[in-house]
Amino acid sequence: MKIRVLVGTKKGAFILTSDGKRKAWKVVGPLFHGWEVYHMAGSPADPNRIYASQTSGWFGQVIQRSSDGGKTWETPGGGPKMGPDGMPHGESNKFVYEGKVGEHLHYDNSMKPWEFKRVWHLEPSLDDPDSCYAGVEDAALFKTSDGGRTWKELPALRQHATAPKWMPGAGGMCLHTIVLDKMVPGRIFVAISAAGAFRSDDAGRSWRPINKGLTNDYLPDKNAEVGYCVHRIAQHPAKPETLYMQLHGGVLKTENGGDQWKNIEKGLPNNFGFPIAIDTNEPDTVFVVPIDPMKGRVPPEGKLRVYRTKDGGRTWKPMTKGLPQENCYVDVLRDAMAVDAMDPCGVYFGTSGGQVYHSADGGASWKPIVRDLPYVLSVSVQTIK
Repeated sequence: MKIRVLVGTKKGAFILTSDGKRKAWKVVGPLFHGWEVYHMAGSPADPNRIYASQTSGWFGQVIQRSSDGGKTWETPGGGPKMGPDGMPHGESNKFVYEGKVGEHLHYDNSMKPWEFKRVWHLEPSLDDPDSCYAGVEDAALFKTSDGGRTWKELPALRQHATAPKWMPGAGGMCLHTIVLDKMVPGRIFVAISAAGAFRSDDAGRSWRPINKGLTNDYLPDKNAEVGYCVHRIAQHPAKPETLYMQLHGGVLKTENGGDQWKNIEKGLPNNFGFPIAIDTNEPDTVFVVPIDPMKGRVPPEGKLRVYRTKDGGRTWKPMTKGLPQENCYVDVLRDAMAVDAMDPCGVYFGTSGGQVYHSADGGASWKPIVRDLPYVLSVSVQTIK
């Protein structure tokens, strides 16, 4: 058994590997020197196929692809001729929508101006290594079926009747979460900041908002259909109707596929945070990392604590062993926490201070794999047999 942790940072990507004991780690990187790597994800169908979102405010967006577990990389759709690292690349990536090509340019799709800025999240298909979804800013959903060479929009989401009411969150109007249901074919969940959560039951041909039970103090209509800054959603395959959500001001749970959400934040120091993750073996065990929104979005009291529930949110306990409990003022972003498929599960998260922590015992104790990376944007994990 092998564990591969894929880490995206503001200055390149890193690959951390270990055996099933998860005690000794090898660190490879930085890859894509000088570029922001918003997300890296491995294919469930082929662990050697990895996709990476490489982006720059100067040079635009590039999708990188590896077919050998990250040893070598290629840009199947091309890339800028020159990047921050001074290395040559090919032609620009092509993200096509409505027959037009989006390359960091403005267009009007008869709905409102739309700008393709970057890819926030990559979600490979469950059964085809050449298929992968991409959540982008401005909020839209794309898919490739040819290994990243070309990307086409699933337009029904951005053409939804509520789209004119979508507004950007502090980080932009981004589609940052994609959940492909492992048990219900064709069902997809997405989250958009700051529009809310949406569900498709027909592989993206149609969508409906699933925000009932969410709150936003800034909305004049407390029961609005959209307008919620969802930070993250997570689903366990053994209980596909049950999902958990970290909202901008709330930790919630649904037991009916998003038709109704209920608050489960009692016992947490506050209700604000970004990531939320589920134990791969225990669908009622969930992890969050609270941060204080009133004091710069840092851990409350300067104590870095992962909170764990083992009963679906009825009670929460802080998991602190091995984590700094004084003078710690880092952040953990929405895509910067992941759980492996071992038993007990391994839990991983990265911080704005460049630390990547891991727990090999389901969150009971923690150790740093590496301490001094650039600002961590994302963490994903592969469990390879």
